[in-house]
Order: sequence, then C-alpha cells, then structure tokens
Amino acid sequence: MKSVIPVPLPNNPYEVVVATGGIDHLGSWLAGGAPLVKPGQKLLLVSNPAIFKQYGDRALASLTEAGYAVETCLLPAGERYKTLGSIQKIYDAALGFHLERKSAMVALGGGVIGDMTGFAAATWLRGLSVVQVPTSLLAMVDASIGGKTGVNHPQGKNLIGAFHQPRLVMIDPLVLKTLPAREFRAGMAEVIKYGVIRDRALFETLEAAPRLDQYRYLGDELLHTILTRSCQAKAEVVSQDEKEAGRRAILNYGHTIGHAVESLMQYRGVNHGEAVAIGMVAAGKIATALNYWTAAEEARQLKLIEKAGLPTQIPAQLNADDILALLQGDKKVEDGQVRFVMPKGLGDAFVTGDITHDTLLAAL
Repeated sequence: MKSVIPVPLPNNPYEVVVATGGIDHLGSWLAGGAPLVKPGQKLLLVSNPAIFKQYGDRALASLTEAGYAVETCLLPAGERYKTLGSIQKIYDAALGFHLERKSAMVALGGGVIGDMTGFAAATWLRGLSVVQVPTSLLAMVDASIGGKTGVNHPQGKNLIGAFHQPRLVMIDPLVLKTLPAREFRAGMAEVIKYGVIRDRALFETLEAAPRLDQYRYLGDELLHTILTRSCQAKAEVVSQDEKEAGRRAILNYGHTIGHAVESLMQYRGVNHGEAVAIGMVAAGKIATALNYWTAAEEARQLKLIEKAGLPTQIPAQLNADDILALLQGDKKVEDGQVRFVMPKGLGDAFVTGDITHDTLLAAL
C-alpha cells in the first residue's frame, strides 16, 4: 500500500509518503523525477544505535545506490539527550564530513532524532535540507510533519528551536513491527488527538477497533488508515498556518499540561505520548466543566485513551502547584495567560486563554 499526502505550503511544499517497504526506496524517491536533493550530494544520516542497527544498513544501501555520499552520526536514545550537547555532536559530524549548502541531513529515528536533526539542519550553514524518516508511530503522525524542530531547556520542553520544513517525509509502516509496545501506545495518543480536534470519523474508527494498544492487533489496512488520516489532518492544519500564528495551535491539544508533566518528571518514567494522554484527560475535564462539550463526549475520550493502554492520572509524585508554576514558562503563554486547546465536541477544537486558576486546579 502507498499513499502520498501533499503539504502545500506556499514556499516550502513537500510530500509525506506512506509506503510499505519505503526505507528500501528512500534513495530513489529522494532522487526521483525532480530531485529533492541531487544525487552526488553529501548526506549526513542521524540516528540512534538501536534504530540504526535495525534499519541503518537498508537506508544506507538505498541512498548510496541512488548516488549519494553518506556519513552517519549516532546519538544516544531518549528525551533526556534532546539537548544542545547532542546538537553539538551533529555539528561536529557535519564539519568533519564537510557538508555544503547543497548537502542534506537525514533523520532516521523517532521524534527526538527528528527534532534534533531538523534543528541542526536549520542552523548549520544557515540552513540545510532535511529529510525525515520516522521510525515510531508518534514521529510518523506528528513530529516528522510540520517543520517544528528543537531541543529541551532544563526548565522546559522544546524551548529552543526553529521552524524548518523537511524536503520529504518517508513513512514505512513495516518498521512499527519492531517498535516496543509502550512506544506504539505513546504514538496512539497523538492519533486520538487528531480524532478529537479535527477528524470525528477517525475517532469513531478507533472506537470500532477491537484493540489499539499493540501493532499486531491493528492489521495493515487499519494501520494505513490511521497513518494517512493522521498525516492528512496535520498536513491540512500546517498548510493553513505554517508557523503557529493561529489555527495550528490546536495541534497542541493535551500538550500544555503534558509538557509540564514531562519536565517535572525530568523525562523519566513518563514518555511524551503518555504525558499527552494525561493532558488530554485534564483538558477534557475542563471542557466539560465549562460546557464546551458534554460529559458523554469526555467519557468517550477517556474510554478511548484507556483502550490504547495509556495513563489517565498525573503521576503521584507530582502536585498541582508545581504544574501550575511550570505552566507560566510554557511557549504558549500570551500576556501572562496560559493558552489551552479545548475540544468543542468531537472533531473540533479552539484555543482559549480564559481558563481560570480554580478551574485548572480542580482538573489537576
């Protein structure tokens, strides 16, 4: 199965390709009819050791066969390594390989690798092309699309970054076979998010599925539907608002509280998707309290999050006051007010800065 989803940005259009066995055709796609990066150019492939061990040789073979000169840079896996120190390692590799402005970086990995490679590409030589080859469900449906890149600051997630659109996103669903079940569930949080904020039909498709907590229970057709509909939802929002000046902010549903939970846990014990799930549960409670949606819709969201095997409670070692304090440093604060994405019925959402301290405290 193969689907091609355009991201029709005025100045930076590109395609998201969802193709079975896509890693083996990465080079030919990149060098195809109108080359995105011309064969003969240097590519720096950035990955982590575990992912590279499984898929690195195939990606390298595809790229070298298409005529590219490829070097690699391997970084430790994990959110806690998403730092400027890791970016320095990519810079060092780029310098050692003598990358030029016509060169490109290729991110082979999950969201952490994709974010860091994108940021390094945005800032090395004032901007190189970047190709995203996501290997986690979360990265496939979210992090690889839209051009958000960056690293974490000790006081907050993704506070350092830049918008830098990829030249190509190549999604190979087969790599999810080797994704740990916990990471698959984490990605499902972002899929559920799209159902809540934009695609009611996707939400209902997920409700109808027997199980959502592991790859093996989905089947090829349902997985392809999940990937293409999620990518389409993000592509449509991004094409309307490339740099989050307005509508794109709805993609942060569940992320405001989720990022605070991740930061307070020091990126240990709770992964990004789990934190987003917790954030969506809290947002759902607030939406019900303020009559933005019904208690029945909140219950349907909660049931779907539980069906995906995701957590629904803030970790016991955290307290509401610490979360509230950290929220004041969030990127989405405007004029001192934390802005939240709220559901307005299933399949629709909006952004508001009118959530009071008491309402938020009660939800937490």
